[in-house]
Amino acid sequence: MADRSAFADVAEELKGRPALARAETIPSAWFTEPRFHQLDSEAIFARTWQGVGNEGRLAELGSWFVADVAGDPVVVVRDRSGELRAFYNVCRHRGGPLATADGCGRVLQCEYHGWTYQLDGTLRGVPHWNLVELFDREDYGLVPIQVQSWEGQIFVNLDPGAVPLDQVLRGISERISPVRPGQMQNYRRVEYDVRANWKVYVENFLEGYHVPIVHPELMNLYDYSSYETEVSEYWSLQHSPLTEDEHIYGKGGRAYYYCVFPNFMLNILPGRLQTNLVVPVARDRCRVVFEYYYADTESEAARVRIAEDLEFADHVQDEDIGICEHVQRGLSSRGYDRGRFSVKYEGGVFHFQNRLRRAYGDWIESGNERHAPEPLDPQQDDVGIRFPTPEVES
Repeated sequence: MADRSAFADVAEELKGRPALARAETIPSAWFTEPRFHQLDSEAIFARTWQGVGNEGRLAELGSWFVADVAGDPVVVVRDRSGELRAFYNVCRHRGGPLATADGCGRVLQCEYHGWTYQLDGTLRGVPHWNLVELFDREDYGLVPIQVQSWEGQIFVNLDPGAVPLDQVLRGISERISPVRPGQMQNYRRVEYDVRANWKVYVENFLEGYHVPIVHPELMNLYDYSSYETEVSEYWSLQHSPLTEDEHIYGKGGRAYYYCVFPNFMLNILPGRLQTNLVVPVARDRCRVVFEYYYADTESEAARVRIAEDLEFADHVQDEDIGICEHVQRGLSSRGYDRGRFSVKYEGGVFHFQNRLRRAYGDWIESGNERHAPEPLDPQQDDVGIRFPTPEVES
Protein backbone atom coordinates (compact mmCIF):
# COMPACT_ATOMS: atom_id res chain seq x y z
CA MET A 1 0.00 0.00 0.00
CA ALA A 2 1.25 3.49 -0.84
CA ASP A 3 2.56 5.58 2.07
CA ARG A 4 0.66 8.84 2.39
CA SER A 5 3.61 10.55 4.03
CA ALA A 6 5.50 10.19 0.75
CA PHE A 7 3.06 12.52 -1.04
CA ALA A 8 3.35 15.80 0.86
CA ASP A 9 4.46 17.43 -2.38
CA VAL A 10 1.28 16.21 -4.08
CA ALA A 11 -0.90 17.68 -1.35
CA GLU A 12 0.83 21.01 -1.89
CA GLU A 13 0.32 20.73 -5.64
CA LEU A 14 -3.43 20.30 -5.16
CA LYS A 15 -3.88 23.76 -3.67
CA GLY A 16 -5.58 26.00 -6.21
CA ARG A 17 -6.59 25.12 -9.76
CA PRO A 18 -6.51 27.88 -12.36
CA ALA A 19 -8.91 27.89 -15.29
CA LEU A 20 -7.88 26.10 -18.48
CA ALA A 21 -6.52 29.22 -20.18
CA ARG A 22 -4.12 29.86 -17.29
CA ALA A 23 -3.41 26.32 -16.07
CA GLU A 24 -0.15 24.42 -16.17
CA THR A 25 0.00 20.67 -16.74
CA ILE A 26 0.70 18.30 -13.86
CA PRO A 27 4.38 17.72 -12.95
CA SER A 28 6.35 15.24 -15.02
CA ALA A 29 7.09 13.24 -11.85
CA TRP A 30 3.48 12.05 -11.85
CA PHE A 31 4.28 10.12 -15.04
CA THR A 32 7.77 8.90 -14.18
CA GLU A 33 8.38 8.24 -10.48
CA PRO A 34 7.72 4.71 -9.19
CA ARG A 35 5.73 5.92 -6.15
CA PHE A 36 2.97 7.16 -8.47
CA HIS A 37 2.46 3.69 -9.92
CA GLN A 38 1.34 2.47 -6.49
CA LEU A 39 -0.58 5.68 -5.84
CA ASP A 40 -2.56 5.20 -9.06
CA SER A 41 -3.47 1.68 -7.98
CA GLU A 42 -4.75 2.82 -4.58
CA ALA A 43 -6.26 6.20 -5.41
CA ILE A 44 -7.55 5.57 -8.93
CA PHE A 45 -8.01 1.96 -9.97
CA ALA A 46 -9.24 0.60 -6.63
CA ARG A 47 -11.94 3.30 -6.53
CA THR A 48 -13.30 3.52 -10.07
CA TRP A 49 -15.40 1.34 -12.36
CA GLN A 50 -13.04 -0.87 -14.33
CA GLY A 51 -13.96 -2.62 -17.57
CA VAL A 52 -13.16 -6.33 -17.31
CA GLY A 53 -14.80 -7.89 -20.37
CA ASN A 54 -17.95 -8.29 -22.42
CA GLU A 55 -21.06 -10.29 -21.62
CA GLY A 56 -20.35 -12.66 -24.50
CA ARG A 57 -17.69 -14.24 -22.29
CA LEU A 58 -20.46 -15.30 -19.89
CA ALA A 59 -22.97 -16.58 -22.42
CA GLU A 60 -23.54 -19.87 -20.56
CA LEU A 61 -25.04 -20.22 -17.10
CA GLY A 62 -22.31 -21.19 -14.68
CA SER A 63 -19.53 -19.58 -16.71
CA TRP A 64 -16.82 -17.34 -15.31
CA PHE A 65 -13.75 -15.40 -16.34
CA VAL A 66 -10.78 -14.06 -14.40
CA ALA A 67 -9.36 -10.55 -14.36
CA ASP A 68 -6.97 -8.34 -12.41
CA VAL A 69 -8.06 -4.98 -10.99
CA ALA A 70 -5.69 -2.68 -9.09
CA GLY A 71 -3.45 -5.67 -8.39
CA ASP A 72 -6.32 -7.74 -6.98
CA PRO A 73 -7.39 -11.03 -8.61
CA VAL A 74 -11.08 -11.02 -9.55
CA VAL A 75 -13.48 -13.65 -10.85
CA VAL A 76 -16.69 -12.63 -12.65
CA VAL A 77 -19.49 -15.21 -12.71
CA ARG A 78 -22.85 -15.82 -14.40
CA ASP A 79 -24.53 -17.97 -11.77
CA ARG A 80 -27.03 -20.74 -12.45
CA SER A 81 -29.95 -18.32 -12.20
CA GLY A 82 -28.36 -15.95 -14.73
CA GLU A 83 -27.32 -13.30 -12.21
CA LEU A 84 -24.04 -11.48 -12.78
CA ARG A 85 -21.68 -11.65 -9.79
CA ALA A 86 -18.07 -10.82 -9.01
CA PHE A 87 -15.76 -11.84 -6.17
CA TYR A 88 -12.18 -11.52 -5.12
CA ASN A 89 -10.55 -14.56 -6.70
CA VAL A 90 -9.18 -15.60 -3.31
CA CYS A 91 -10.12 -18.62 -1.22
CA ARG A 92 -11.02 -17.73 2.37
CA HIS A 93 -8.86 -20.59 3.65
CA ARG A 94 -5.28 -19.49 2.87
CA GLY A 95 -5.56 -17.24 -0.15
CA GLY A 96 -5.45 -19.80 -2.96
CA PRO A 97 -6.97 -19.09 -6.38
CA LEU A 98 -10.50 -20.16 -7.17
CA ALA A 99 -9.79 -20.04 -10.90
CA THR A 100 -6.68 -19.42 -12.95
CA ALA A 101 -8.50 -19.45 -16.30
CA ASP A 102 -11.96 -18.88 -17.73
CA GLY A 103 -14.33 -21.76 -17.19
CA CYS A 104 -17.84 -23.09 -16.59
CA GLY A 105 -19.27 -25.35 -13.90
CA ARG A 106 -21.63 -25.72 -10.96
CA VAL A 107 -19.13 -24.58 -8.30
CA LEU A 108 -15.84 -22.76 -7.89
CA GLN A 109 -13.18 -24.94 -6.30
CA CYS A 110 -9.98 -23.58 -4.82
CA GLU A 111 -7.00 -24.84 -6.81
CA TYR A 112 -4.89 -25.08 -3.65
CA HIS A 113 -6.76 -27.13 -1.03
CA GLY A 114 -10.08 -27.83 -2.69
CA TRP A 115 -12.54 -25.67 -0.76
CA THR A 116 -15.65 -25.35 -2.92
CA TYR A 117 -18.05 -22.43 -3.24
CA GLN A 118 -21.48 -22.06 -4.80
CA LEU A 119 -21.61 -19.55 -7.62
CA ASP A 120 -23.39 -17.15 -5.29
CA GLY A 121 -20.22 -17.13 -3.14
CA THR A 122 -21.41 -19.29 -0.24
CA LEU A 123 -18.97 -21.86 1.07
CA ARG A 124 -20.19 -25.40 0.35
CA GLY A 125 -17.42 -27.95 0.82
CA VAL A 126 -14.44 -28.06 3.20
CA PRO A 127 -12.44 -31.30 2.98
CA HIS A 128 -10.94 -32.92 6.10
CA TRP A 129 -12.37 -30.31 8.46
CA ASN A 130 -14.13 -32.39 11.10
CA LEU A 131 -11.61 -31.61 13.86
CA VAL A 132 -11.80 -27.82 13.49
CA GLU A 133 -13.68 -26.08 16.29
CA LEU A 134 -15.78 -22.91 16.38
CA PHE A 135 -16.11 -22.77 12.60
CA ASP A 136 -19.22 -21.58 10.75
CA ARG A 137 -19.24 -21.87 6.97
CA GLU A 138 -21.48 -18.83 6.71
CA ASP A 139 -18.60 -16.72 7.97
CA TYR A 140 -16.28 -17.81 5.16
CA GLY A 141 -18.12 -17.07 1.94
CA LEU A 142 -16.35 -15.32 -0.90
CA VAL A 143 -15.89 -11.55 -0.63
CA PRO A 144 -18.20 -9.91 -3.20
CA ILE A 145 -17.28 -7.02 -5.48
CA GLN A 146 -19.64 -4.53 -7.11
CA VAL A 147 -20.38 -5.58 -10.69
CA GLN A 148 -22.66 -3.96 -13.27
CA SER A 149 -23.04 -4.06 -17.03
CA TRP A 150 -23.77 -1.46 -19.68
CA GLU A 151 -24.42 -2.16 -23.37
CA GLY A 152 -22.80 -5.59 -23.09
CA GLN A 153 -19.71 -4.31 -21.24
CA ILE A 154 -19.01 -5.60 -17.72
CA PHE A 155 -17.48 -3.34 -15.08
CA VAL A 156 -16.38 -4.01 -11.51
CA ASN A 157 -15.56 -1.61 -8.68
CA LEU A 158 -13.53 -2.57 -5.61
CA ASP A 159 -14.95 0.40 -3.70
CA PRO A 160 -18.21 -0.68 -2.01
CA GLY A 161 -19.23 2.97 -1.68
CA ALA A 162 -18.69 3.96 -5.29
CA VAL A 163 -21.34 5.82 -7.26
CA PRO A 164 -23.48 3.54 -9.48
CA LEU A 165 -22.19 2.79 -12.96
CA ASP A 166 -25.27 4.30 -14.62
CA GLN A 167 -24.46 7.61 -12.96
CA VAL A 168 -20.92 7.49 -14.34
CA LEU A 169 -22.11 6.71 -17.87
CA ARG A 170 -25.18 8.95 -17.81
CA GLY A 171 -25.90 10.62 -21.12
CA ILE A 172 -23.78 8.42 -23.38
CA SER A 173 -26.51 6.10 -24.67
CA GLU A 174 -28.81 9.02 -25.41
CA ARG A 175 -26.09 10.92 -27.23
CA ILE A 176 -25.03 8.11 -29.56
CA SER A 177 -28.58 6.86 -30.29
CA PRO A 178 -29.63 5.10 -32.52
CA VAL A 179 -26.27 3.30 -32.19
CA ARG A 180 -26.63 0.42 -29.69
CA PRO A 181 -23.18 -0.96 -28.83
CA GLY A 182 -24.70 -3.90 -26.96
CA GLN A 183 -26.29 -5.16 -30.16
CA MET A 184 -23.01 -5.26 -32.10
CA GLN A 185 -21.08 -8.48 -32.54
CA ASN A 186 -17.71 -8.96 -30.87
CA TYR A 187 -15.19 -9.73 -33.58
CA ARG A 188 -11.62 -9.50 -32.32
CA ARG A 189 -9.43 -8.68 -29.32
CA VAL A 190 -5.97 -7.16 -29.82
CA GLU A 191 -3.46 -6.21 -27.11
CA TYR A 192 -0.58 -3.76 -27.40
CA ASP A 193 2.31 -3.31 -24.98
CA VAL A 194 3.38 0.33 -24.72
CA ARG A 195 6.60 1.61 -23.14
CA ALA A 196 4.86 4.58 -21.55
CA ASN A 197 2.95 5.42 -18.39
CA TRP A 198 -0.77 4.75 -18.69
CA LYS A 199 -1.55 8.45 -18.24
CA VAL A 200 0.58 9.33 -21.27
CA TYR A 201 -1.50 6.99 -23.43
CA VAL A 202 -4.83 8.25 -22.06
CA GLU A 203 -3.88 11.89 -22.54
CA ASN A 204 -2.85 11.18 -26.12
CA PHE A 205 -6.33 9.76 -26.72
CA LEU A 206 -7.95 12.82 -25.17
CA GLU A 207 -6.88 15.41 -27.71
CA GLY A 208 -6.95 15.93 -31.44
CA TYR A 209 -4.15 18.49 -31.35
CA HIS A 210 -1.64 15.88 -32.53
CA VAL A 211 -3.77 14.46 -35.35
CA PRO A 212 -2.45 16.59 -38.26
CA ILE A 213 1.15 15.80 -37.30
CA VAL A 214 0.99 12.18 -36.10
CA HIS A 215 -2.00 10.87 -38.11
CA PRO A 216 -2.16 12.81 -41.40
CA GLU A 217 -4.34 10.09 -42.98
CA LEU A 218 -7.09 10.86 -40.46
CA MET A 219 -7.39 14.34 -41.92
CA ASN A 220 -8.98 12.66 -44.96
CA LEU A 221 -11.60 11.04 -42.71
CA TYR A 222 -12.68 13.86 -40.37
CA ASP A 223 -14.09 17.29 -40.95
CA TYR A 224 -11.34 18.58 -38.69
CA SER A 225 -12.63 22.14 -38.72
CA SER A 226 -15.72 20.88 -36.86
CA TYR A 227 -13.84 18.78 -34.29
CA GLU A 228 -15.21 19.48 -30.78
CA THR A 229 -14.53 18.41 -27.18
CA GLU A 230 -17.15 18.17 -24.45
CA VAL A 231 -16.75 17.05 -20.85
CA SER A 232 -19.14 15.75 -18.22
CA GLU A 233 -18.41 14.79 -14.63
CA TYR A 234 -17.01 11.33 -15.31
CA TRP A 235 -16.25 11.30 -19.02
CA SER A 236 -15.08 13.42 -21.91
CA LEU A 237 -16.17 13.28 -25.54
CA GLN A 238 -14.46 14.26 -28.76
CA HIS A 239 -16.65 14.19 -31.83
CA SER A 240 -16.54 15.22 -35.43
CA PRO A 241 -18.55 14.72 -38.62
CA LEU A 242 -16.88 12.46 -41.15
CA THR A 243 -16.20 13.76 -44.63
CA GLU A 244 -18.85 13.35 -47.29
CA ASP A 245 -16.33 11.58 -49.49
CA GLU A 246 -16.47 7.78 -49.69
CA HIS A 247 -14.45 6.15 -46.88
CA ILE A 248 -14.17 2.73 -45.21
CA TYR A 249 -17.13 3.52 -42.92
CA GLY A 250 -19.39 4.55 -45.78
CA LYS A 251 -20.10 8.16 -46.64
CA GLY A 252 -20.61 10.91 -44.10
CA GLY A 253 -21.64 9.96 -40.59
CA ARG A 254 -20.11 10.98 -37.28
CA ALA A 255 -17.24 9.85 -35.05
CA TYR A 256 -17.60 9.74 -31.24
CA TYR A 257 -14.59 9.21 -28.97
CA TYR A 258 -15.50 8.80 -25.30
CA CYS A 259 -13.06 8.42 -22.44
CA VAL A 260 -14.63 7.28 -19.16
CA PHE A 261 -12.32 8.20 -16.31
CA PRO A 262 -9.79 6.85 -15.79
CA ASN A 263 -8.97 4.36 -18.55
CA PHE A 264 -11.92 3.09 -20.63
CA MET A 265 -12.56 4.36 -24.15
CA LEU A 266 -15.39 3.99 -26.65
CA ASN A 267 -14.54 4.72 -30.29
CA ILE A 268 -17.78 4.80 -32.27
CA LEU A 269 -17.90 5.06 -36.04
CA PRO A 270 -20.69 4.05 -38.45
CA GLY A 271 -21.25 0.29 -38.08
CA ARG A 272 -18.28 -0.16 -35.73
CA LEU A 273 -17.47 0.06 -32.03
CA GLN A 274 -13.97 -0.20 -30.64
CA THR A 275 -13.35 -0.32 -26.88
CA ASN A 276 -9.93 0.42 -25.39
CA LEU A 277 -8.84 -0.45 -21.86
CA VAL A 278 -5.52 1.03 -20.70
CA VAL A 279 -3.96 -1.15 -18.00
CA PRO A 280 -0.96 0.06 -15.95
CA VAL A 281 1.91 -2.41 -15.86
CA ALA A 282 4.77 -0.35 -14.38
CA ARG A 283 5.65 3.32 -13.94
CA ASP A 284 6.71 3.43 -17.60
CA ARG A 285 4.69 0.57 -19.10
CA CYS A 286 1.05 -0.05 -19.93
CA ARG A 287 -1.00 -2.55 -21.90
CA VAL A 288 -3.84 -1.42 -24.15
CA VAL A 289 -6.63 -3.91 -24.86
CA PHE A 290 -8.67 -3.28 -28.02
CA GLU A 291 -12.00 -5.04 -28.60
CA TYR A 292 -13.67 -4.67 -32.01
CA TYR A 293 -17.45 -4.90 -32.51
CA TYR A 294 -19.40 -4.61 -35.76
CA ALA A 295 -23.04 -4.34 -36.74
CA ASP A 296 -22.47 -6.78 -39.61
CA THR A 297 -19.76 -9.46 -39.67
CA GLU A 298 -21.30 -11.87 -42.18
CA SER A 299 -21.74 -10.18 -45.55
CA GLU A 300 -18.92 -10.07 -48.07
CA ALA A 301 -18.94 -6.27 -48.08
CA ALA A 302 -18.74 -6.25 -44.27
CA ARG A 303 -15.76 -8.59 -44.26
CA VAL A 304 -13.93 -6.31 -46.66
CA ARG A 305 -14.68 -3.24 -44.51
CA ILE A 306 -13.63 -5.06 -41.34
CA ALA A 307 -10.29 -6.08 -42.87
CA GLU A 308 -9.69 -2.47 -43.93
CA ASP A 309 -10.73 -1.15 -40.52
CA LEU A 310 -8.44 -3.53 -38.62
CA GLU A 311 -5.48 -2.70 -40.85
CA PHE A 312 -6.11 1.05 -40.58
CA ALA A 313 -6.62 0.93 -36.80
CA ASP A 314 -3.42 -1.04 -36.34
CA HIS A 315 -1.52 1.55 -38.37
CA VAL A 316 -2.94 4.42 -36.29
CA GLN A 317 -2.10 2.51 -33.12
CA ASP A 318 1.50 2.07 -34.24
CA GLU A 319 1.70 5.83 -34.69
CA ASP A 320 0.21 6.47 -31.26
CA ILE A 321 2.53 3.98 -29.56
CA GLY A 322 5.55 5.56 -31.21
CA ILE A 323 4.72 9.10 -30.12
CA CYS A 324 3.68 8.02 -26.60
CA GLU A 325 6.99 6.25 -26.09
CA HIS A 326 8.86 9.35 -27.22
CA VAL A 327 6.76 11.48 -24.85
CA GLN A 328 7.58 9.15 -21.95
CA ARG A 329 11.28 9.70 -22.60
CA GLY A 330 10.68 13.44 -22.84
CA LEU A 331 8.84 13.51 -19.53
CA SER A 332 11.84 11.78 -17.94
CA SER A 333 14.23 14.39 -19.27
CA ARG A 334 15.94 16.99 -17.10
CA GLY A 335 14.75 19.47 -19.68
CA TYR A 336 11.02 19.17 -18.93
CA ASP A 337 8.70 19.45 -15.95
CA ARG A 338 5.45 21.22 -16.91
CA GLY A 339 3.69 22.61 -19.94
CA ARG A 340 0.48 24.47 -20.86
CA PHE A 341 -2.80 23.53 -22.54
CA SER A 342 -4.27 24.47 -25.88
CA VAL A 343 -7.70 25.82 -24.95
CA LYS A 344 -9.14 24.79 -28.31
CA TYR A 345 -7.80 21.24 -28.44
CA GLU A 346 -6.81 20.02 -24.99
CA GLY A 347 -9.87 20.53 -22.83
CA GLY A 348 -10.16 16.74 -22.44
CA VAL A 349 -6.61 16.51 -21.08
CA PHE A 350 -7.33 19.35 -18.65
CA HIS A 351 -10.49 17.55 -17.47
CA PHE A 352 -8.54 14.29 -17.00
CA GLN A 353 -5.80 15.97 -15.00
CA ASN A 354 -8.38 17.66 -12.76
CA ARG A 355 -10.04 14.31 -12.08
CA LEU A 356 -6.61 12.88 -11.34
CA ARG A 357 -5.90 15.69 -8.88
CA ARG A 358 -9.26 15.15 -7.21
CA ALA A 359 -8.64 11.40 -6.87
CA TYR A 360 -5.18 11.93 -5.38
CA GLY A 361 -6.50 14.54 -2.98
CA ASP A 362 -9.39 12.33 -1.87
CA TRP A 363 -7.01 9.45 -1.15
CA ILE A 364 -4.57 11.63 0.77
CA GLU A 365 -7.32 13.13 2.92
CA SER A 366 -9.33 9.98 3.53
CA GLY A 367 -6.68 7.70 5.06
CA ASN A 368 -7.27 4.04 4.34
CA GLU A 369 -11.04 4.48 4.10
CA ARG A 370 -12.33 3.95 0.56
CA HIS A 371 -15.33 5.89 -0.61
CA ALA A 372 -16.66 7.66 -3.66
CA PRO A 373 -14.88 10.92 -4.51
CA GLU A 374 -16.63 14.24 -4.14
CA PRO A 375 -18.30 15.51 -7.33
CA LEU A 376 -16.31 17.91 -9.43
CA ASP A 377 -17.19 21.58 -9.17
CA PRO A 378 -18.46 22.80 -12.55
CA GLN A 379 -17.10 26.26 -11.80
CA GLN A 380 -13.57 24.93 -11.31
CA ASP A 381 -13.41 21.87 -13.52
CA ASP A 382 -15.27 22.86 -16.69
CA VAL A 383 -17.75 20.02 -16.17
CA GLY A 384 -20.52 19.99 -18.75
CA ILE A 385 -19.02 22.64 -20.99
CA ARG A 386 -18.41 22.47 -24.71
CA PHE A 387 -15.06 23.68 -25.85
CA PRO A 388 -15.01 25.88 -28.96
CA THR A 389 -14.67 24.44 -32.40
CA PRO A 390 -10.94 24.24 -33.16
CA GLU A 391 -9.30 26.64 -35.53
CA VAL A 392 -5.79 26.38 -36.86
CA GLU A 393 -3.45 28.08 -34.41
CA SER A 394 -0.52 29.95 -35.78
